[in-house]
Amino acid sequence: MTETFTLAHFTDVHLSPITGFTPHYWNPKRMLGLFNWHTKRRGVHKRAAADRLIADAKNLRADHIAITGDLINLGLPQEYEAARDWLTTVGPAERVTVIPGNHDIYSSLHGDMGIGRWADYMGGDADTHAFPFVRRIGPLALIGLNSAVETPPFVAAGRLGPDQIEVTRDLLERLGDEGLIRVVLIHHPPLAGLAPPRRALKDASVFQRMLEKNGADLVLYGHNHKQQLTWLNTINGPLPVVGGGSASGARYYRDDPLARYNLFTFFKSGDRLRVRLAVRGMETPGGPIVKLSESVLEPVQ
Repeated sequence: MTETFTLAHFTDVHLSPITGFTPHYWNPKRMLGLFNWHTKRRGVHKRAAADRLIADAKNLRADHIAITGDLINLGLPQEYEAARDWLTTVGPAERVTVIPGNHDIYSSLHGDMGIGRWADYMGGDADTHAFPFVRRIGPLALIGLNSAVETPPFVAAGRLGPDQIEVTRDLLERLGDEGLIRVVLIHHPPLAGLAPPRRALKDASVFQRMLEKNGADLVLYGHNHKQQLTWLNTINGPLPVVGGGSASGARYYRDDPLARYNLFTFFKSGDRLRVRLAVRGMETPGGPIVKLSESVLEPVQ
């Protein structure tokens, strides 16, 4: 790696409006989700806020954009179509990588292709796509996981399963041997204790042990709508695990921050890889997009 490389991390866009909620897709999960959207979230998540953040990342010439899930809300065919249209405004598939969140795999689709519409943004095609996937982008290897599974009402938990974890282990080893910077993308918080049980990754402890034994360079996630940084001790040293706030939060909701995104700059200092994190977003509702914080990712001694 001879030059810097920048990766913009967006998450939990929750695009609106919700359309296509026909009787064919009615069930208790979606009914409760629609009620929650109209009574709580409808006034919070605004596409215009996300679009302003995307424009900011483009103005700063981010080399690549990664979106860690929850592009939509109720997992409806028209929502997938709208999200696909939105992705084309974000950038071409070679410049943008997407993984699904729990709202993207929400409930029964009755045979609809669902997230298959976004397959080229996930490194594959609609017929053969599988997780995890790898995209080699400059000096980075983006490893995309799918932690989203259908759940009953009032549950937003996730699960990877043993196959994804095993394949990810092998990929981390192989990509490390290739000298690539390994960035893991997952929607649910990937470590035990980062989310309450009904919202947690059910096999977080297993995934965490795998990371400890195999290492990575950076793990990015969403789901919590919070800015979070956790350090995990691995065989290769401390691993930064970074969560992001919602990219579309146009006004305050509970203790969630306003719309923001993470901008990572990878660079070498001597023979050592360094990662600078700038958090950018709104300080006030409707305010300009500004740098909220900046630091080089290093564990606290």
